[in-house]
Amino acid sequence: MKHLLYLVFVLAFYAPTLGQTYEVVPPKNIKTIIFKSAAGEFSGTPIIRLGQRLQLEFDDLNASETDYYYEIKHYNYDWTPSTLAQNEYLTGFDDVRIFNFQNSLSTFQPYTNYKLDIPNQNTRAITKTGNYMLIIKDVNDSVIFSRKFIVYSSDVDVKTTIREDRRLDKTESHQVVNFEIGRKGYIFRNPNETVNVAVIQNNDISTGIFNLKPQYTTGNTLIYRYNEKSSFKGGNEFLNFDTKDVRAGTSQIRSIELSDIYESFLFTDFDRSNSVYTFNPDINGNFKINTIQGNDISREADYTRVHFKLQTPQNLKDGEVHIYGQFNNYMLTDDTMMTYNSRTNLYEGSLELKQGFYNYKYVYFTNEGEFINNIASGNFAQTENLYTVIVYYRPIGGRFDEVIGMSNIISRNIKN
Repeated sequence: MKHLLYLVFVLAFYAPTLGQTYEVVPPKNIKTIIFKSAAGEFSGTPIIRLGQRLQLEFDDLNASETDYYYEIKHYNYDWTPSTLAQNEYLTGFDDVRIFNFQNSLSTFQPYTNYKLDIPNQNTRAITKTGNYMLIIKDVNDSVIFSRKFIVYSSDVDVKTTIREDRRLDKTESHQVVNFEIGRKGYIFRNPNETVNVAVIQNNDISTGIFNLKPQYTTGNTLIYRYNEKSSFKGGNEFLNFDTKDVRAGTSQIRSIELSDIYESFLFTDFDRSNSVYTFNPDINGNFKINTIQGNDISREADYTRVHFKLQTPQNLKDGEVHIYGQFNNYMLTDDTMMTYNSRTNLYEGSLELKQGFYNYKYVYFTNEGEFINNIASGNFAQTENLYTVIVYYRPIGGRFDEVIGMSNIISRNIKN
């Protein structure tokens, strides 16, 4: 069920492309996948400069020291497989066993923690920019899970601005991303055909805007000053909780119990869609593992079953309410789906999560396949969001899509 649900979800957002490749959802025993640049603080879809290091970490709750292997594949802008041979984008080789693993220490939930750095002594370098997939397999060559990442160079500058939506009915709820691409001496040939741009909010590729073409050019600079085409719903600041101390609750945790593992019961969340905006610092949907019960958080952080409750006046019975965040790569699965309790009139759900600080929100997936991103949080133009602009370029006669520029911006200063 969960693999089908996630496939339907991503198909609803990506431009339909025959042969497009999607990430494989991990099985229930694989938890806490942390995938980031070595210099980065948070997990997600890594967007790294050519030459930077990647770090992957994950837990196997079977705790049986299973052998896992990794593979790296190169993709086009639209996530269809590129025609490059492996030796054209990798120095060295992949399909190598992950040797860095250790069992958990003094935890109620046993697990084996795996770590992988790229480059390493086998995969010595990634030599091309572009879209990539890191694929984790077992000894039978079956794919266990996969994660996307993007490698870029800084051949061009990307100057980004966040503006108010000019549509009167969207001014208070939406944010528009405008940008310019160029650099003195860099010449784009036929940019309407050779340049593609993706804009992503809070590292959530599934809700990104793709296939943006320049409105016009000024000299060698490509200008993107769209309104509706590059407009995002502002959303709201993410909700959060902190389980770094499983023996004492924080302000978001109502109570803690111990069964087979720790159980953390959050206070009931209330529908914010008709409330006024209130600033509440967040980490843009992400999470960070932490524990005060040990020093090595990779091995000594325990798992706790976190219980969620949502009270909403909306009739959401013609679809599914889900807990949503970077903690599982923004995937909708059976685990994230909540159930309606007619006795309490609450939506209830639980997730087994490693100790740490987590952002989350609630989303809605209708029976007709419509995804409503901020069903219980509302949309506000004041919300602080992280926007990423990624510039793809395939020169005339080129064999693959290069990523020639990237920029990040937080929507703190919104212009008229």
